[in-house]
Amino acid sequence: MKRIRLTVAYDGTNYCGWQLQPNGITIEEVLNRALSELLKEEIQVVGASRTDSGVHAMGNIAVFDTESRIPPEKICFALNQRLPEDVRVQKSEEVPLTFHPRKANCVKTYEYKILNRKIDMPLNRLYCHFCYFDLDVEKMRRAAAFLVGEHDFKSFCTVRTQAEETVRTIYSLTVDRGADDVIVIRISGSGFLYNMVRIITGTLVKIGMGVWPPEYMEEILEARDRAAAGPTIPAKGLTLVSMEYEKEPADCVRGENRHWSYCLDQRHLSEGYSVLTIERCEDGELDGVLRRMIHQAVRNGAKRVYVTDTGLTGPASAGPEAAGTGERTCGAAGRLHPGDKFGYYRLAGPDAEGEAPGSGFLTAVYEG
Repeated sequence: MKRIRLTVAYDGTNYCGWQLQPNGITIEEVLNRALSELLKEEIQVVGASRTDSGVHAMGNIAVFDTESRIPPEKICFALNQRLPEDVRVQKSEEVPLTFHPRKANCVKTYEYKILNRKIDMPLNRLYCHFCYFDLDVEKMRRAAAFLVGEHDFKSFCTVRTQAEETVRTIYSLTVDRGADDVIVIRISGSGFLYNMVRIITGTLVKIGMGVWPPEYMEEILEARDRAAAGPTIPAKGLTLVSMEYEKEPADCVRGENRHWSYCLDQRHLSEGYSVLTIERCEDGELDGVLRRMIHQAVRNGAKRVYVTDTGLTGPASAGPEAAGTGERTCGAAGRLHPGDKFGYYRLAGPDAEGEAPGSGFLTAVYEG
């Protein structure tokens, strides 16, 4: 048995998205059928990004397991002969059986294209959203800057989303106008909520039209309310450009905004542990930060996660009085105590497993 990873490009115009649907043809269905026919065995692909109806892709990722003796790098050529012309596999390669496209750390990049001119261009109709009103790209850029970093993007996901966790990290968000009157919004992040990119784009369009000032983007972000943001812009302008998977866990993962600041030190993963330091965190955000980051550390390979908390609670822009005394109130002496539970993990004393890296640390223990 071996696991094969496919890099898939497609024109999403004629498909009901990626995921299998009872009422229409999907990319997943087309791939399953073609692979099963080619390899003479039942194949079910697992996709990395389950794009919506009408969304395009240049580099979506899918994996499947097979007993076939066809060389992995040759599968794409044979498979493309059985696929419709609007779906093409760009690359096929063998990956470890432990690789999962939705669980491995990666950077996803999307582009949204807007044709911004007085008269629509028929050749762009399937791949660009047409906007008649003049858009101020500079205002859109200023607004986009508020979204870069780790934030709670609850305002930018559909109300019916199934995601329990709405915190994501955006690494870059650019807005550029080309000579062909096409505005390209390019966004890279750790992951995206349902309709998140399209809602962000719809909000940027409102700001570009002058409906809201650029600074209003920060208010929308802080509201954590879908009703505060702009519309969900049509799917046809959206393309999944690439998915770049992390080869090795980063030595340090930092997250910082006005509500929290932390550092996950992963330099000791080879020794079986990581260290999570909560540098500053509002009381109402502490549970979420600990739950997310302990799980992240374990997913990255840590057998033990040592946790400490400074006890500082004020926002990043606040002075010493708002932030507290500045004294360290770690572990059982502060907000964290043995027995506290965060998601699947319970905090135990520092001697629960192994030897803690210093005083004031508690150990996160998996309980399921």
